[in-house]
Amino acid sequence: MISPSSIEQVFETARVEEVIGDFVNLKKAGSNFKGLSPFSDERSPSFMVSPVKQIWKDFSTGKGGTSVSFLMEHEHFTYPEAIRYLAKKYNIEIEETEQSSEQKEKANERESLYLVSEFANTYFQKVLHKTDQGKSIGLSYFKERGFTDETIKTFDLGYSLNEWQVFTDEALKQGYNLDYLEKTGLTIVKEEKRFDRFKGRVMFPIKSMSGRVLGFGGRILINDKKAAKYVNSPESDIYHKSKVLYGIYHAKQSIAKEDNCFLVEGYTDVIQFHQTGIKNVVSSSGTALTSEQIRLINRLTKNITVLFDGDAAGMRASLRGIDLILEQGMNVKVCTFPQGEDPDSFAKQNTLEELSLYLEDNAKDFIQFKASVLYEESKNDPIKKADTVRDIVNSISKIPDRIKKEIYIQECARIMDISEEVLFSTLAQINKKEFQEDNKQYKNEQKAFDVIKHQQPVKKVDVQYVLERKIIEVLLLYGNKKEDFEDLVLKENDKGELVLEPVIHQAKVFEKVFLDLQDDEMEFTNPQFKELYYTIIDRLNQNPDFELKNFVNSVEQDMANEITTILMEDERYALDDWNRMNIFPKKKTHSIAQLVSETILSLRCFLIDQKVKEFQQETLQNKIDTNRNILEEVKDYSGLKMLLSRKLNRVL
Repeated sequence: MISPSSIEQVFETARVEEVIGDFVNLKKAGSNFKGLSPFSDERSPSFMVSPVKQIWKDFSTGKGGTSVSFLMEHEHFTYPEAIRYLAKKYNIEIEETEQSSEQKEKANERESLYLVSEFANTYFQKVLHKTDQGKSIGLSYFKERGFTDETIKTFDLGYSLNEWQVFTDEALKQGYNLDYLEKTGLTIVKEEKRFDRFKGRVMFPIKSMSGRVLGFGGRILINDKKAAKYVNSPESDIYHKSKVLYGIYHAKQSIAKEDNCFLVEGYTDVIQFHQTGIKNVVSSSGTALTSEQIRLINRLTKNITVLFDGDAAGMRASLRGIDLILEQGMNVKVCTFPQGEDPDSFAKQNTLEELSLYLEDNAKDFIQFKASVLYEESKNDPIKKADTVRDIVNSISKIPDRIKKEIYIQECARIMDISEEVLFSTLAQINKKEFQEDNKQYKNEQKAFDVIKHQQPVKKVDVQYVLERKIIEVLLLYGNKKEDFEDLVLKENDKGELVLEPVIHQAKVFEKVFLDLQDDEMEFTNPQFKELYYTIIDRLNQNPDFELKNFVNSVEQDMANEITTILMEDERYALDDWNRMNIFPKKKTHSIAQLVSETILSLRCFLIDQKVKEFQQETLQNKIDTNRNILEEVKDYSGLKMLLSRKLNRVL
């Protein structure tokens, strides 16, 4: 258990924009930050972070909260794990008692998989550094690759003993469940037998963006034709190959800072580059590049430089990945190394300055690279050349930006020595085909929408919902503030006429709201708002130092989502960047006291209208002479409505 004082210190220190900035490339948008949603596939930002309110909101999925809830949503941390992560990030020493075996058992399955993986990571490192076999085989291999002790430690490199089940036995001895060892792929279970999957291999832990161990890559060091050179952890609840990039944890800050990501093929390529001094590098870990992996990079930068070794066959196979990158609206460059060299060996033989200069001089735009690779094979064959041109134009068609498309067509015409008109015609044919397919899909969707549209009547604006929501917003933002409120009281003047006279009194916003609603015996109709209202009032009453970020962290996730939606509603319009189009939204000029009074008076007027409508319905349904008492009440309510309207007009 983590002590309350430690949790409070973490809340006080953590900055939501810094925490989320490690996972999403945030750009300034007025007083806030915006970026691409990490929870959905999008090209226009719908993710907003407010440093002032210390909350975030993802308008594409409806999720929202604080830095802690972001880590719980994005990294699937438990609450204590999120606190520990933030404590580590901000160098806060936390007080906590050790988990009991009963608490360990209660941990959910996903968390158990993480715990097993973390144990394995520590175990393999210990074997590498503390056992004779680990030092003589594993450590020697890493040293031969030129890795320093610091690099080995940074990437948590390890070694799995060349014995059938020594790791599994140790894990079971430490109380870890065999079921979870099998689900993470660390142990292979066949009938009554158990085997260590990574027996006799050097170990490369594969980490998430936050540094959690998801799985492993293991390289065999002996010549065994029956055994694969590299073995990866199988798919599990925590490890999905298509959604993970090796090295992203160590590279994320450098990628955002340099505004570029180098993409390589292997583990050692990443490590060698990092050791040389180029840290904005990741690997697809031997799998074909996927859209999910590209979107992971897209959240940090729009620029990717793909690095290939001198193997032409390998380059051609990897060209397919470039089209995927272009589809995501990203800028792609390609750099190849001399024949017989790969990123690992080239980085090992060169200094940081030499490597940086080589990458700068040899990184080509994708169109130049693709043309040079394919053109050499087809220049003497007209049919192959035509196919090559069509292939390049097909890649250009993937680019969402029309200006970029045109520039690339012009570049392709120059390189391939063919007229722009022909290329634009080919592009138009490709686009027409795609348009027809998209249009067909749109019409099918529209038909379905029309059915729904005719079935469901258009909903009217729920005025009471809007006003109740506004009261919650006022309490959250200004509940503890002291304001001068002007109440208008009916008094008789010298002529004997009743007039409204202002009376000023000072009160906290939450006290004013609570007393006004209580005086009129007004109740919230929305159950979620009702629960929120009483929770906020209770917290404000008990805690004079009420802080919004602490409150959002302490409520259920559904309620946290609702709170952030309410608080970030105005900020969502900053996502559209109206200023860029010379449209300047009018700023709010209400004072807090004015806003409170206007909202409560509006709600009271609305409720009076509802009451009068009820009387009308009752009269019509009875179909008898109108009851004198009902007439009296309607008259009283109408008089009250006129009085409130005069007050409301004064407030406005």
